[in-house]
Amino acid sequence: MKNLDNLARAILQGNDKGAYTIPTSGLYPYQWNWDSVLAAWGFATFDIDRAWTELETLFQSQWASGMVPHIIFHEDDPGYFPGPQVWGTGQTPPTSGISQPPVAATIAAKVWGMDPDAGRERIAKLFPKMLAWHRWYHEVRCMHGPATITHPWESGRDNCPDWDIGMAGVDGSKVAPYERRDTGHVDPEMRPKKEEYDKYVAILEFGRDVGWDDRKIMEEGPFLMADPAMTFILLRADKDLLAMAEKLGEDTAEIQGWIDDLTAAVPSLWNDDLGSYDASDIRSGAWANNISSGAFLYTYAGIDNPAMDKRTLDAWDAVTYGIPSADPKAERFDPQRYWRGPSWPFMNGLIAIGLQDAGRDLLAERLRRETAELIRKGGFYEYFDPTNGSPCGGSDFTWTAAVWLAWAGRT
Repeated sequence: MKNLDNLARAILQGNDKGAYTIPTSGLYPYQWNWDSVLAAWGFATFDIDRAWTELETLFQSQWASGMVPHIIFHEDDPGYFPGPQVWGTGQTPPTSGISQPPVAATIAAKVWGMDPDAGRERIAKLFPKMLAWHRWYHEVRCMHGPATITHPWESGRDNCPDWDIGMAGVDGSKVAPYERRDTGHVDPEMRPKKEEYDKYVAILEFGRDVGWDDRKIMEEGPFLMADPAMTFILLRADKDLLAMAEKLGEDTAEIQGWIDDLTAAVPSLWNDDLGSYDASDIRSGAWANNISSGAFLYTYAGIDNPAMDKRTLDAWDAVTYGIPSADPKAERFDPQRYWRGPSWPFMNGLIAIGLQDAGRDLLAERLRRETAELIRKGGFYEYFDPTNGSPCGGSDFTWTAAVWLAWAGRT
């Protein structure tokens, strides 16, 4: 355990660029939103000042609208596509034009809890920025009730089967010529397919062509889907932001209103035929008809649902290691291709937080134990095959190291 602790710290420090952390060299050479926040969780176990700096750097690139982008291009790296020139957001430093799941308030609350006195001044400065980000989410992305995404990348679960129905209507045939870089770093069989990537670029180009206008993207964009994971992550973050506001003596009425509205929207995510929370295409109203790890975050949001408890265990018991990112019994399940089946240590960690909060300590411990076994056997990889534990994706991965230090490696 001690050797793995040391290796995890070394990975965080090796991916540390001074004030921000990259997920891993080569494959992801910039600062990614939720990767960065999870890095702060890991840093807090041995360098809490560095943890606060990570969060502060992320919010320095917050847009005037309140949105916090999913990529911040601090330095140019021609080895990554799509880079800042492709996004064309006009921000300084350059950023992408979409966001990512807002885990920041939840992790910031955990970091603050590790040293409440020393962290009070820093959390007080971050609070209004987190509040503005949540306000953007509720006013822009929750217009239809649950939280929506306008690009699969915004979900953080890029090629999850949840998005297949929305992607089917995206025309990727007219995108400008491009050269992918991700498949030069890892096995192409573990990455999204070219047809999917063409459509990702087409959605990006629409956003760029309308000047990243939130209203036009929501009303006219080629992709708009309700996302259970985004809804549950935002709802949990709202609750943590509310607790933070109470401790800081801030007004809580607005946040409580968001919590009430989003809680009321949760039943709209329930697919009766599937017997699970499910993504849906906002414009057509069609269900994705897919059970994914995003749906298993309901306890993380404080939602009690016995039927979902059974669904979670059915998917979990069908594999050997951790929570699969897609239903192992479904035809679309692919145990080594990105979000179409693999088990992700950080996602296991978030689900375990929900299980523990719900008083399901034995299940939370089982998930921790299985995740720890993946890392002990395979190393600090991006994700893993849940059927046999094979390591997949990028190596020396920041959020896997962080999750080991903050959760998986702790008994």
